[in-house]
Amino acid sequence: MDYQAQTMTYLRDQGYPVPAVEEISDDGSEMVLERIEGPSMVDAISKAPWSVRRQARTLADLHARLHEVTAPDFLRRAPVANSEGDRVLHMDLHPLNVIVSPKGPFVIDWSNACRGDPLIDVGVAWVLMAAGEIPGNKVEAKLLGWGRALLVNGFVNRFDRAEVGRRLRDVVTWKVTDAHMSPAEVAGMWRLVEKAEAEARR
Repeated sequence: MDYQAQTMTYLRDQGYPVPAVEEISDDGSEMVLERIEGPSMVDAISKAPWSVRRQARTLADLHARLHEVTAPDFLRRAPVANSEGDRVLHMDLHPLNVIVSPKGPFVIDWSNACRGDPLIDVGVAWVLMAAGEIPGNKVEAKLLGWGRALLVNGFVNRFDRAEVGRRLRDVVTWKVTDAHMSPAEVAGMWRLVEKAEAEARR
């Protein structure tokens, strides 16, 4: 928790939208954060599907704003090959980690924060959003897949898609070592790598 608290305090001082750290235990095992009212971005999209493009822009803006911040010395290096850089990376900045509050969006869960190349951070969000399994029957899966494609493309297209696509292999090589990834998600990530690399070569 010490690492998260230090990261969040630093980012808040830079004007980035994170909850304030109100208290942390002496042993660093517990942390109390400012309460932020509002749904996650996923829930916000579920309740208002027509807002998906706007939420995609918001997510992209949160990435862009974060990547303007120079990483402090205490942040560890990104655990991804070829990720040299001095920007702050979240490494898990997708809609589940964004709270849509009346005061604007807030980003939570900074346990994976590190320093490195912003393209890596964008790539991580891309593969996590695009490769997740979609529940439901065929009709439901098709509708959810359509909505997800709008979200993913609306997000990725705010960046240099080809440049991010060239970094996905490094991202996925690291991400598939996560024991929480299912075989279907791993397969989906590698399909995305192949597709993105083919697009980048055109």
